[in-house]
Amino acid sequence: MFHSPGAIAFQLGPLTFRWYGILMAGAMALGLWLAHHEAQRRGLDPDNLLKASELALIGGLVGARLYYVAFNLDYYSRFPSKILAVWEGGLAIHGGVLGGLLVGGGYALWKGLPAITYMDIAAPSLALGQAVGRWGNFFNEEAFGTPTDLPWKLYISPPHRPLQFAQEEFFHPTFLYESVWDFLVFIVLVAVFRKRLERAPGALFLTYLGLYSVGRFLTEALRTDALMLGPLRVAQLASLVGVGLAVVGVPLLLRRAHASA
Repeated sequence: MFHSPGAIAFQLGPLTFRWYGILMAGAMALGLWLAHHEAQRRGLDPDNLLKASELALIGGLVGARLYYVAFNLDYYSRFPSKILAVWEGGLAIHGGVLGGLLVGGGYALWKGLPAITYMDIAAPSLALGQAVGRWGNFFNEEAFGTPTDLPWKLYISPPHRPLQFAQEEFFHPTFLYESVWDFLVFIVLVAVFRKRLERAPGALFLTYLGLYSVGRFLTEALRTDALMLGPLRVAQLASLVGVGLAVVGVPLLLRRAHASA
């Protein structure tokens, strides 16, 4: 059994530093560092990549928040001041990916840069960043699963428990499941697929999307705070789309690369 020590890391006078923000900032910095080195390995100008990546991060943060708010309009229409309170959690990765692609990818296309190759470069960084960032959910006591008595059960304090499980104390640490899965996806992308798929631009990003989506589909089934579209879990629907894109797209891109070789 383990439990969160609290959302606040430390305070300096009137400033409050929260674990969620620290981990998100750390994940983004780590991702940019990895992308910079990968651009150099591929013989690309890392400065152009970093500019596109920085814009993609901004677009990703905005997209992740708007996506989350859109599926929680009942709450945010009553408390509109909370829309900007991202330090309390509430970022949806699918919205983040869409926002990042629109802003960062749009900038790259506008500047005539290799946007699809940039997506491949970003794929391992995304997986590792998600593995790190998920721990922000741990400190905020959010994104956990249904009650469990497993040895790795997570204690959730009463104020953070769903009403239907108010009498329960221990829950599945779904943030941990996804963090471990995302780290494994990062390892597989770098060690197995990165060089093998380099000849087919876009294939590595689709592989990331498919692998991530498999893990997210499974962990989402346990979540107690899933975003819903009627009776359906939004993240599971998006995950099915992600897997479908990977299953169809990767073989097509590889065949195209082979035919043009």
